[in-house]
Amino acid sequence: MNASFNADKQHTLQSAVSISGTGLHTGINVDMTLKPANAGFGYQFQRIDLPGQPIIKADCDLVTDTSRGTTLEQGAAKISTVEHILAALVGMGVDNCLIEVNGPEIPIIDGSSEPFVQIIEEAGVVEQDAAKAWYTIDTNLSYYDDKKRVEMTALPSTEYKVTTLIDFNSPVLGTQHAGLKSMKEFKAEIGPCRTFCFLHELEALLQHNLIKGGDINNAIVVVDRPVNDEEMARLAKAFGRQKIEVKSEGYLNNLELRFPNEPARHKLLDVIGDLALIGYPIKAHIIANRPGHSTNVEFAKKIKQYIKKNKHTKDVPVYDPNQPPVYTQQQIEKTLPHRYPFLLVDKIIELTDKHIVGIKNVTFNEFFFQGHFPGNPVMPGVLQVEALAQTGGLLCINAMPEGQYDTYFLKIDNCKFKQKVVPGDTMILKMELIEPIRRGICVMRGSVFVGNKLCTEADLSAQLVKRP
Repeated sequence: MNASFNADKQHTLQSAVSISGTGLHTGINVDMTLKPANAGFGYQFQRIDLPGQPIIKADCDLVTDTSRGTTLEQGAAKISTVEHILAALVGMGVDNCLIEVNGPEIPIIDGSSEPFVQIIEEAGVVEQDAAKAWYTIDTNLSYYDDKKRVEMTALPSTEYKVTTLIDFNSPVLGTQHAGLKSMKEFKAEIGPCRTFCFLHELEALLQHNLIKGGDINNAIVVVDRPVNDEEMARLAKAFGRQKIEVKSEGYLNNLELRFPNEPARHKLLDVIGDLALIGYPIKAHIIANRPGHSTNVEFAKKIKQYIKKNKHTKDVPVYDPNQPPVYTQQQIEKTLPHRYPFLLVDKIIELTDKHIVGIKNVTFNEFFFQGHFPGNPVMPGVLQVEALAQTGGLLCINAMPEGQYDTYFLKIDNCKFKQKVVPGDTMILKMELIEPIRRGICVMRGSVFVGNKLCTEADLSAQLVKRP
């Protein structure tokens, strides 16, 4: 990310790029290709070696195993060890990418995200013509696992930043912490940090015929107890080496750390990769104490549920009656053919080429309240939708070449009424183009708010017809 990188826009790769390597646990050589994707695509994995070349979305709800990395599974397709490539994509500001693989596991390479960062730089990152919808965590969210002594918290923040703390009761590692204040630091400070494990974990994995693709160059092995010559010989044979040594500090084969706290930094890398499975870009300060893949994924699910529950409050238009309107009612009448009592938009307060926000003040004097739930008046849902349609008509007509146009309904989809609208309410009518206007057909998403509460939503299709 350079100084001109716009974090409020979506990004993808400029070109496809490939890398090959061995899967850590399967030992299978895998070719992986990162491909550009359209705005809104997110991260998706495609198993091109399987019949039908199935796609697996990067989604925490699809995680089926976290014992040796993070594994996603959808239908008959499975992909393992996804966290390092996802961390690299997030760290490099890539929002949309198709990840093609011809095997069941992402290549481990050197156990860090650095090789993936390098190929992303080689491909190039390009800005897309679509806004990036950040989701803000407005309250403290916490997750605890008493058994594993893990605590994870998301605090409100204006940026996405992460702090990790590890304490494995190890004289070699001690207590370590790492922090990332800005994703712009990921490439230099976090990306190069390799995965690590303890010698006793390594021996257990070897006994179970796992880490078939393991090598002493793709992980930091912490030697947490004395090792005799016989064990050293057995490890050397397992890794196809003539000799393996233990450095005095307690790392296998005289390994040089890239940072004094490289293990804590790699845990931070894993947190970023696993939280990419939320499916929404977030602004929060994540504090993770003794994190692991299983707790990362459970925390991702909790954040995802919070966002889904509160998603309707994002980008709720703010109505300030002190500000002059973009269109007054008199100006609206010059564009729309509707008149009292069927003109259901009082003024327009926002207007761009892609969205519009209108206002309708609901009063007891409206003609329809005489017969619609007398004594307990409720704004008819069909008229709320009509108010949205009139607001959307102004948006579409404004985008057309000079001339007079009318808009006619073609279709209403996904219409939901969530809250009552009653006399005294001020309806905030928001319409957004879902796709560019083609051949006079406009497809829009509409929302009716009262305050910050979503009352009604629908997808509307209309046709623009030029008046003779």
